Amino acid sequence: MAYGKFAEVVLDIPLNKKFHYKIPPSFINQIEIGKRVKVPFGGRTAVGYCVGLTDKSDVKTIKDIIRVIDTEPILNSKMLRIAEWLANFYFCGWGEALETFLPSVVRKGINAKTVSVVRLCKDGASVKEMISIIKKRAPKQARVLEVLSEVGEITFPELASISNCKMDSINRLRDRGLITLDKRKVNDSLFAGKHFKKTCHLQTTGEQETAINLIKRKLRERQYGTVLLKGVTGSGKTEVYLQAISEVITLGLKAIVLVPEISLTPQTIERFKSRFDRVAVLHSSLTDRQRSDQWWDIKNGNADVVIGARSAVFAPLEDVGLIVIDEEHENTYKQDTTPRYNARDVSMIRAEYENALVVLGSATPSLESFYNAVIGKYEYVTLKNRVGNKPLPRVEIIDMRHEKYRGKNQKYISDYLELCMKQCLSKKEQVLLFLNRRGFSPFISCRRCGFVLKCKRCDISMTYHKNKAAVICHYCFSEEPVPEKCPECCSPGISFLGVGTERMEEDIRARFPQYKLLRMDSDTMRGRDSHEKALSAFGRGDIDILLGTQMIAKGLDFPNVTLVGVLSADTIVNMPDFRAGERTFQLLCQVAGRTGRGSKGGKVIVQTYNPEHYSIKFAALHDYDGFAKKELEYRKQLYYPPYGRLARIVLRGKKDQDVKKKSMDIAEKLREAIRLTTGAAQSDRHKDKVEVLGPAPAPIARVKDNFRWHLIVKADNSENLSTILKNIENENRYSKKVQIMIDVDPYMLL
Repeated sequence: MAYGKFAEVVLDIPLNKKFHYKIPPSFINQIEIGKRVKVPFGGRTAVGYCVGLTDKSDVKTIKDIIRVIDTEPILNSKMLRIAEWLANFYFCGWGEALETFLPSVVRKGINAKTVSVVRLCKDGASVKEMISIIKKRAPKQARVLEVLSEVGEITFPELASISNCKMDSINRLRDRGLITLDKRKVNDSLFAGKHFKKTCHLQTTGEQETAINLIKRKLRERQYGTVLLKGVTGSGKTEVYLQAISEVITLGLKAIVLVPEISLTPQTIERFKSRFDRVAVLHSSLTDRQRSDQWWDIKNGNADVVIGARSAVFAPLEDVGLIVIDEEHENTYKQDTTPRYNARDVSMIRAEYENALVVLGSATPSLESFYNAVIGKYEYVTLKNRVGNKPLPRVEIIDMRHEKYRGKNQKYISDYLELCMKQCLSKKEQVLLFLNRRGFSPFISCRRCGFVLKCKRCDISMTYHKNKAAVICHYCFSEEPVPEKCPECCSPGISFLGVGTERMEEDIRARFPQYKLLRMDSDTMRGRDSHEKALSAFGRGDIDILLGTQMIAKGLDFPNVTLVGVLSADTIVNMPDFRAGERTFQLLCQVAGRTGRGSKGGKVIVQTYNPEHYSIKFAALHDYDGFAKKELEYRKQLYYPPYGRLARIVLRGKKDQDVKKKSMDIAEKLREAIRLTTGAAQSDRHKDKVEVLGPAPAPIARVKDNFRWHLIVKADNSENLSTILKNIENENRYSKKVQIMIDVDPYMLL
C-alpha cells in the first residue's frame, strides 16, 4: 500500500533524477517501492521504477501514473540502493543502472513455456462404455480415450502423435465432459539430458586448508570483508570456493560465483552441479526462455548458488553470504557500455549491503587488489604450490628476430615450436596454441605505393577473413569484398600481412595434416552450445591441437595438454595503454597454466620480438611478486592506479572541429574544478596527482563515422575524482552535436 500522494520514479535516461507522479486512487493499494510503472514522459509513455513515495512535491504540474506493471516488487530495497550507488559512482542515470539489473527477457515479460495437458474426467468403467459407443462413428475420439485410460494424462503433442487425433476431436470430447485440457508451465531446462555425478569434498593440501579455514571464519562473523586468494594455476582454488560455498549453505545463506568467460561456464557448471543441487546459471548464451526461467528461479528462492558472467552480480538472490570472483583480474568484468561498471567493485558494494564476504581469486591478481592486500585492506592468503606438488611448466622464450623467413613469407611457427609439437603429438599428447588475434590477416597493404586498407567509417585497418571472402572492420563490423588491386594506385600487388587465427589454422593444417585441429575464436564459436561441444571434444581426446584466442587462455583443465605455444606475445605489450605490461604478464601466466596439470608434465614456448620486456621475462619465471614490484614502482612515479584514480572522458561527433572545440571546453571546466577542489595553495603539491591530460585525438580517432577526442582525469582518491567529474555530468543535455562519455576506472584507453 502506498504511503504518500506521489511516486518517485526513475527512468531509463542519461539523467540521474527522480520524477514525481500522482498516484491515482485506483492504484493506492498496488503501488510499492521496487515495482515498475508506466508513466507519461514528454510526448510519449515510458516504463520507470518506483524508488520512493512522498507526500510533498515542488513540481507544479504533476501527471498521473498510467499503470502499475508488477504485482510484486521486482527489486528489493538493497538492489535499489546498489543501483543508486552505481549511478552516482559511474555517472549514469539511476534508471539506466536499474535496467542493467533486469535481463531484457525479464523486462520484456517472456514467460515460461506452456504445454497443453489432456486427462480424463470420468472413471474407468464410464470411459470403457463410452469407447464402445463411439468407436465406429468416431474412431479417433475413441482412440484418444483408450490412450488416456492407459496413461492418465499426457501432453497434447504426444497424444496427437500416438492417436493421430486433431484438436477438433479433443474439443468434442471436452464439450462432452469426458476430458479436460489444461495449460501447464514447463521450464526450458538448462540441464535437460545432463547427468552430474555427485562428488564429495576433495582431500585438501595444507595451503588449501588454511585458505578454507580463514574464509569459514570470516563467513561465520557475518560481516562485510574481502579475501584475496592468490593461487598459482592448478593450486586448487576451485576446491576452496566449493568448500566455502558448502559452509555458506550450511549457514542458511547463498552464494554468487562470477566467471570471466562464457567458455569457462561448462566446466564450472559441471563442478558446481556435481557438488550442489540448487544451482542457477546466468549468461548471454542461454536462450531467452532459459534466461527468464533461471532469473525467476533465483527470484523465487529456488537457487542456493548462482554462476554467471559479470551481470550475475545483480542476480535477485536473497541472503547472500558469499560472492566469489574467479580470475578477478580479467578486464571482461568491466562493462564497456553505459553503465560502465566493474563487476568486481559492484560486488564489494553488494557485499556491504548484504554483510557478505567477497573472495577474489586469481593466479595473477590485478595490481589494485594486490596493493589492497599488501596494505591490509583485504585479507590475503596464497596457494604457492600446485595440487600434488606438480611443478609449474618450464617456459622457454623464442626470439623471433632470429628466425629465418620461409621463402618470401614470414614464419609464424618457429622451428623449435614445430619440433616440440611433432614430439608431443607423436606421443598422443595434446597441444594448445594461443594467438590473441582472429581473422586471416589483420593488415592489408600495397607493396607498390604503401596504401593501407582502412575502414571507411573507422580509423582502423580492415581485417581479411578468408572463409568469408571479405575484409571486416572489428569495430563497426562493416564488410567489403576483398580488393583485387590497390584502390589507390591500381597495382595488383596487394599484400596480406600479419597473422590471425584463421591464417594460423590454414598453416597448421598444412604442416600437421594427420592430426585433428580445432579453432576457437568468436568467429567459430557462434552456436549456443559451441563452447561446451568444443571443449568436451578436446577433453575426450577427439582433438589433437586446440588453437584459439584468449577464450582458451584461462580456467581450463586438461591433463593431457603437455605443450602450450604462445604464437605472439607482442599483440598486447605494444598497445598504447599503461596496463599493457600487466595484461601481457597475466595472459602469459594464465595460458602457461593450461599445461603441466597431469602426470606427464608440460612445457610452454613463448614466441616474441620483445624477449627483453620485463613482463615477458617475469612471466617466464612465474614470478608475480617480482613483476608486481617493478610495475608498482612505475605506477607510483606517475600516480596511476592503485596510487591514484583515473577517469576517461571520450567525446564523439560527426565533425572533427565540433568535437575538438567541445573537448577543450570540457578540459577547461575540469581544470577549473581541480583548482576549486584542491585549492590554489595546494596546487603545487597536487599538480602531479590531480590533473587533466589532454585533450587529444583518441588512439582510434574515428569509429562508425564519428570523430573521437579524449582526455584523462587523474585524482589522488575517488572522492576528489567524483567531485571533479560532477562539474561535467550533465554536459550531454546541452550538447547536441557532440556526445560525451565518462568512464570511471577505465580498462581500455583506445
